[in-house]
Amino acid sequence: MDAARIDAMLSTLNASDVGTLDSIAEKLEQVRGELVLASQPELAERAQATIAALRRGDVAEFKRGRAFLQSKIGHLR
Repeated sequence: MDAARIDAMLSTLNASDVGTLDSIAEKLEQVRGELVLASQPELAERAQATIAALRRGDVAEFKRGRAFLQSKIGHLR
């Protein structure tokens, strides 16, 4: 995976603290899709779990999932 794609995913995650629930879920779905394309199924699963936490209103789990993704995606460089 190239650095530009990683940076784009991190930027998308950083922007996922503002907006409607649907727009935040859409941003996370974009990241999940990129992870699938990058052959990172474990991280894609975690992104899906983070989206599910957001949809059920579990803010603490959403924040944990987003932080986890930011950390792990940053280490893909």
